[in-house]
Amino acid sequence: MLKVGHRVKQFGWFASAFSAIILIITGYLKYRFTSNFDDFIFAALLAAVLPPAILEYIDYKWRRGVNEHLPELFRSIVQAQETGMTLPQAIEEASKRNYGPLTTELRKLTAQISWGRTFEEALLAFGKRVNTVLVQRTVPLIIEASRSGGHVEKVFDPLGKFVQTTLLLDKERRNQTKPYIAIIYVAFFVFLFTIILLFNSFFVTVEGSPILGTAAITSMNMRRLFFHMTIIQAFFGGLVAGKMGEGTIVAGLKHCLVMMICGYIALKLFL
Repeated sequence: MLKVGHRVKQFGWFASAFSAIILIITGYLKYRFTSNFDDFIFAALLAAVLPPAILEYIDYKWRRGVNEHLPELFRSIVQAQETGMTLPQAIEEASKRNYGPLTTELRKLTAQISWGRTFEEALLAFGKRVNTVLVQRTVPLIIEASRSGGHVEKVFDPLGKFVQTTLLLDKERRNQTKPYIAIIYVAFFVFLFTIILLFNSFFVTVEGSPILGTAAITSMNMRRLFFHMTIIQAFFGGLVAGKMGEGTIVAGLKHCLVMMICGYIALKLFL
C-alpha cells in the first residue's frame, strides 16, 4: 500500500479537471449539441472522476492499514518496556518488525531520533506525516506519558484497547451501512431497467406522435434524455453511497464510476 500525499491529490484533481475541460471543448467544437457530444461529456466525467477516485481509494487503504496495526504496535511497545527498555528504545525495537504501512513511518521516526531530534519532535513529525484520526489522538497521549515518566507501559495497554475498540466500532458502522449502499445500487439498476423497458415497449411505438399536446418527440431525443437522467442518477447516487458508507463525499467517487459505466453500457446495448 502506497501513501498518497496532499500534493499528489491536488495534482490529480487538477489534471482530471484539465482533461475534462479539454474533452468538453473538443466535443463541442466538433459535434456541438448533437448526440455524439454526449459521449464526450461522459468521457469528460470519467476523466474528472477516475484519477481522484483511484488516489482516494489508495490513500484510504493506506490509512486503514495504519490504524489496524496500531494495537499490535502498542502491544509490542508494552512488551519491550516490560523488559526494561525506555520508550524510544521500545519504538526502535518495534520498527524492526512488520506493521504494514506503519513500518516505514516508524523507521523514519527512529532515524530522526538517531540524527539528533528529540523524541517529542520526532513523534510530532510522525503524527503530522501519518495524519490519521487515531494517530492524531494517540500522539499527544504518548508525549504526555513520556513526560510523566514512571511505568509508561501502563498507558500503552489501555491506549491499545481504546484503539482496538474504535476500530471495532468503525467496522460495525461500515457493516451496518452496507445494506443502505446496496439499496442505492438496487434503486439505480431498477431505474435502468424501467427506462429501458419503457423505451422499448412504449416510446418506440409512439415515435413521432404528439405527447400531451406538445411537439412530436423522436427516439433519438428520448435516448439522449434517458442518458442524461442515468448519468445524473449514477453520479449523485454514488456520492450519497460514499457519504453513507465511509463518511466522506469523495469516497463516493468509486461508486459513481461503477454506476456510470454500468449505465452507459446498458443504454448503449439496449436502447
